This record gives sequence, C-alpha cells and structure tokens, in this order.
Amino acid sequence: MNDPLTTDAVAVLTRMYTAEAEYLAAGGPGEASFDLLAPYFSPDVVLHQADALPYGGTWRGHAGMEQFFLAMSAAWESFDMEEQEFLATGETAVVLTRVRARARATGRELAFPILQTIRVEDGRIVEVHPFYWDTAAVADACAPQ
Repeated sequence: MNDPLTTDAVAVLTRMYTAEAEYLAAGGPGEASFDLLAPYFSPDVVLHQADALPYGGTWRGHAGMEQFFLAMSAAWESFDMEEQEFLATGETAVVLTRVRARARATGRELAFPILQTIRVEDGRIVEVHPFYWDTAAVADACAPQ
C-alpha cells in the first residue's frame, strides 16, 4: 500500500522501483500480480511512450500499465536498470536511468540511457514521459530480422 506519510516524488519513485524489482522477481508480467505496483500509480496514470518503440503509444490507467508491462516483456528478455539518478522539484521528477537490455526476438544486447519526466501527485505517479536517445536502435534490436 502507498505510504500516506510520504508524497515526496523521489521517495515515491524509489519505493515504486523497489516494488517493480519485486514484481519482476515474482515472475513479472503475466505471472506476478500488478497489485505490487498499483499503489504507486494513480488510477488515472498516463504513460507516453515514443510511437517508434515496439511498446510505443499512450498507456492509461492501471489496466494500461499492466498491458505496457506485458508489451515490454514481449520486447525484452532482460531489462536491467543499472544506475539511476533522481532530480525532483515539487511534484515533478526527472530520472536518468542507464539500462542494459537483451531483445527477446533477436538476442541483441543494448546499453542505453532513458530520461524520464515523472509527475507525482498525492503520493502517486500520475504521468510519465520517457525519452530515449535512439528509438531506431531500440526498435531495430527488437525487430526480428
């Protein structure tokens, strides 16, 4: 459950990423319950992924987030967040994540950064905008040849 004592954006994100690791360790999309992550996301959360990505588009609400995690799992065999840096001002946080991932369809490995702007209201994530440096490289790695 969401900690009612904290609405600090960095604290919320740190707890959400911990819950995401637990979710993935429990089997992840299609296996583990999204209930591990749900308390950290507003019921009306909106995630905006670049259309060029294999999991691109706009994902809305808890059901949309569950579908997004399934789409990510279909694209990536592994997706390790190796390092993260947080900067927050009020309700807005910026997270720089260094990722090492292996594409499920091709077995290709990539290392790349993702920069996300994340808005937190009342202790829950309400909107996420991830920015990839090279969406073409990600799409290419994930596309069967």
